[in-house]
Parts: sequence; C-alpha cells; structure tokens
Amino acid sequence: MGVSSVSSAVSLGEGSTPLVLASRLSAELGGELHVKYEGLNPTGSFKDRGMVVAVSRAVDAGARAVVCASTGNTAASAAAYAARAGIQAVVVTPVGATAGPKRAQARAAGARLLEVRGSFDDALRLCRLLAEQDGYVLVNSINPDRLEGQQSVVGEILDQLGGVPDVVALPYGGGGNVCAIAAGFARAGASPRLIVGEALRRADTWASAIRIAEPAHADEVAELVAAGRVEVVSLSDEELRADWERLVTLEGVFCEPASAAGVAALRRSGRGHTGLAGKVAVAIVTGHGLKDTANVTEPEVPAIEASLEAILEALA
Repeated sequence: MGVSSVSSAVSLGEGSTPLVLASRLSAELGGELHVKYEGLNPTGSFKDRGMVVAVSRAVDAGARAVVCASTGNTAASAAAYAARAGIQAVVVTPVGATAGPKRAQARAAGARLLEVRGSFDDALRLCRLLAEQDGYVLVNSINPDRLEGQQSVVGEILDQLGGVPDVVALPYGGGGNVCAIAAGFARAGASPRLIVGEALRRADTWASAIRIAEPAHADEVAELVAAGRVEVVSLSDEELRADWERLVTLEGVFCEPASAAGVAALRRSGRGHTGLAGKVAVAIVTGHGLKDTANVTEPEVPAIEASLEAILEALA
C-alpha cells in the first residue's frame, strides 16, 4: 500500500485552517497582521498536519504502536491518529506537566499514558529507547515525517494571503515547527523574516505547551539564526499572558497560552523601532484555547431573578 493511500485512510481532515485579519492588533503593531488559526485542526493544534504523515508511514512500515513524549498536544494528536489507523499509541509525559483537556483527549482515544518523574527531556529520552524495540515508531518532531507534514501550512498561507508575507511569527518550544516552517518557505522559494517566541523561563513557564528546557531542534534553530533567517525572542510569562488575553478580547481568537508567543514576539521585536512599519505579518497560532482552560480567570457569576429588570440591574 502506498503512502498516499495510507495517508488518505488515516486523515481526519487536517489543514485548511482560516487566515484571519487581526484589525485591532494590526493597528497596535503598526502593520497588517493576519492570524493563522491552527487551533481549528481536528484535535485542536498544528500537530495534526505532521502526525497524519508520521502515523501513515508508521502503519505502512508495519508498526503496531506509535510512541511519543509530550507536554500535551502531541499526545492528543498521536492518540487520535493511532486510533484512526487501528494501532496503539503510547504517550510518556512529565508528572503534572500536561493540561487536563489534552490528557482527556489522549485517554478518550485509547492511548496508554505513562508519567515519568522527570522533565520532558527525560520523557523523550525514554521514548527514543522504546522506539528501538520492534514494532514501535517514534512520532515526535525528530521524526522527519512530522516536519514534512507540518510544512503544509506554508502553502496555505501563500494561497490565502495571495503572496509572501514580510514576517511570519510563531512559538518556539521544541523547535520542530520552526524548522518545518523555514523549510517550507525555502521549498516555495520564499524568504520572509521568521520571528519566534520562546519562554524566558523554559523549564517552568506558565505556557505549558512550550515548557521544554532543552529543545530537540536547538542546533537547527541556531543554524537558522546564524544564517539570518530566524530571530528568537525570549518572553516573560507576563508578556505571553498579555497577548494571549489580547488575542481573544480584541480579535475573538481563543488560543492556549503558548500559542500567543508569536504575537508577543512581534510586539517585543518592534519595541523601540517602528513595529511592523506597514509590513504584512502572519502569526501562526498553534493551539485552541480549549486545550488549556485552567488559566482563564473566572470571576463570580451573579445569580439573578428571571426578569428583564434583574438583568438590567446586574448590567448597571
């Protein structure tokens, strides 16, 4: 069975996510900002683009299980596509490091979840060892099939925008998506400026999806920086929170905290300069807000009588 036929059988309809003009944020940043809302992929994150290819090829190679280390989104995606393919998913996460909704997604799809007393890097090391066993295939972003699939967002951006943006911004956690986006634009013969936002305190950042102390693709990202293709911006949790809140309150785009890192990096990069200065930028927002609702502040909701007067009084 060929790769294309396997991919078709495993697909959940990933991709074709909207590109949203962020008018209010554009005015703040001094340019034209578009948001590529990857949270509308089947499992709620950009991971699905690469996972469909990785799982398809694992099945084609005769795998009986896929395995991954995860802070959440990879787990949910691997579990869903493994279920679709009829094979097992084994997910290893650091103790207490995964948002509840992401764990629920993986469990609902039948994944075998294991927690390791250690960091994400410990989890990935163990998954590498497990993948050396017969029948297991690693589907973290160090699997080149993942990065190949994630490049598909580049073609969509070019088609939806009708041209090449001046700037593309996105989060920097493990670095796989940064490398995929850079490779995708290079393949398309385009070279926008890439600005990536990482957590200043990687090991314990509030934005759990990028809570990765040692990025698996750090060397490749460093090479892109040295080549002048990528700018890395380190962000405080306060900066991440501010743009996470502004994305939803100004534009209605509800994303998980880490997904706002691209917008926050654009804002920080423009400080003291001219911002976007009339440029066209695309911020890739990588995961849906329902992935991590624990950080949403919930003020007390008043209970009122069932009357219009009571509503008007409460609103006053």
